[in-house]
Amino acid sequence: MTARMDKRFADLKAQNRPALVTYFMGGDPDFDSSLSVMKALAESGADVIELGMPFSDPMADGPAIQMAARRSLQGGQTLQKTLDMAKEFRKDDQDTPIVLMGYYNPIYIYGVDRFLDAALDAGIDGLIVVDLPPEMDDELCIPALEKGINFIRLATPTTDDKRLPTVLNNTSGFVYYVSMNGITGSSLTETANVTDAVKRIKSHTELPICVGFGVKTAEQAQVIGADADGVVVGSAIVSQIANSLDENGAATAETVTNVSTLIKELAQGVANARIENVS
Repeated sequence: MTARMDKRFADLKAQNRPALVTYFMGGDPDFDSSLSVMKALAESGADVIELGMPFSDPMADGPAIQMAARRSLQGGQTLQKTLDMAKEFRKDDQDTPIVLMGYYNPIYIYGVDRFLDAALDAGIDGLIVVDLPPEMDDELCIPALEKGINFIRLATPTTDDKRLPTVLNNTSGFVYYVSMNGITGSSLTETANVTDAVKRIKSHTELPICVGFGVKTAEQAQVIGADADGVVVGSAIVSQIANSLDENGAATAETVTNVSTLIKELAQGVANARIENVS
């Protein structure tokens, strides 16, 4: 399974452009609309898709993603349905890597071995579980790696050189650099700091470095993509979905089209990221 992720980043490296990594909440606002959004992400230029697993206590997420999780759960989304969504997506798309992102509690309740088997069956390539530190690798990380599923770790501005090797140990697929301290959806400020951080992490690993938290525009994606191997966009996509819903919180004709428009703009941003660097 890791082959799909490795191939995608190898292809992008050959093209000399960063990946556009897109996050959305599975089941927001309902299963069918969310599946349509997922398909639109890939069709509009997303290179990697992070599929959010809704959870009732998303402590690392800001208001936009917290509300998306609430809408999803109210709409009847479960971990099983999120896996089903990935499996349905795979019927038409065998190439786009899918990373499940969320918290450990729903996986633990589902059962780790059962979950990993179901994830493989659904065509999942990687996991980001934000509340499992490296000290708990035996819980999920090692079993996932043994089954051929990437375990992607987050590094932050406070991850110093002493801590970084611990974070990178058993990490595969890519490293997700959280460009600021705080919750998802915060505003991106100093891109120069991001450049320095990417270089520092690259001195410790051969893995691609993808940068997220706060990226909302094509211009920001272009600037960050000049140095990073990937640009992660999440809250901006989730907000597009939220802003398209009707007064009852239901999807409208604009839900998918608004997301598609944003992704096409962001994809153009990452496509332009290194044009000036090409001699």
